[in-house]
Amino acid sequence: MLVSTKGRYALRTMVDLAVHGDGEPVKIKDIANRQGISGKYLEQIISILSRAGYVRSIRGNQGGYYLSKPAAEYTVGMILRVTEGSLAPVDCLSGEDNPCTRQLDCVTLRLWRELDEAIKGVVDRYTLEDLVQWRKNMKDNYVI
Repeated sequence: MLVSTKGRYALRTMVDLAVHGDGEPVKIKDIANRQGISGKYLEQIISILSRAGYVRSIRGNQGGYYLSKPAAEYTVGMILRVTEGSLAPVDCLSGEDNPCTRQLDCVTLRLWRELDEAIKGVVDRYTLEDLVQWRKNMKDNYVI
């Protein structure tokens, strides 16, 4: 599984909103500067997150974006799936039903299922709040 820049940047954007929001809208320009992301590309990512209902916007001079729900209610998996689609390691596991006609005699299906469960086990275990805490701990433990 390879997470694209869109998925990585969406995750960084959501963390940035969680850290810098404090109940106030955050401007795209500020997120782009802090995260080193092109403003145009960030607008595309924010649009995806907005359509999914993960972020909301306020227009105007004092406007910007904020999380729709508390950070603890978003899993890393939710954010990656909205930008990446399925996180399944093979196509035959990307839908509800296994569409593969060879599934009954596929010797590798067990391997792919275990890998799929391992991926889900990681990305669905951690929340945006966990990442915010990790960031805080990194800053607290940073020695100059």
